[in-house]
Amino acid sequence: MLPPADEILSNFELLDDAHEQFEYLMELGRQMPALPAEAHTDDKLVPGCQSKVWLDMQVRGRGDEAVLEIGADSDAHITKGLVAFLVALYAGQPVRRVVEIDALQMFRDLGLGQHITSKRSNGLRSMVDRIKAEASRVAAAPA
Repeated sequence: MLPPADEILSNFELLDDAHEQFEYLMELGRQMPALPAEAHTDDKLVPGCQSKVWLDMQVRGRGDEAVLEIGADSDAHITKGLVAFLVALYAGQPVRRVVEIDALQMFRDLGLGQHITSKRSNGLRSMVDRIKAEASRVAAAPA
């Protein structure tokens, strides 16, 4: 089970070294609930990622108060940690809030952006874009 996003952010602030940050990211990936095998489908793959990333998003409710439930997985340890961070940050939030949260800025503020490759950074952006697009779609639907 993933810790709450505010706890994750606090823990990152205590880590000075890039190696420690990556170790913590991989630990988050190991704590993420397993994505069922039947959710590993091509339509759930996130394009633009160096590694394979699956996002399984379910909606509870309607309109801008609806909540996204997000399951995810990756075939790479660090990427799985990155997606675990996003799941902790966005899952269970009302879709109107998901659209407002700037995960990429949080990564930059934590100093993580400078330590990941450009391909991983592009993949992270693709994951965020996919989550925000789904949240926007749900928020725009009639309640």
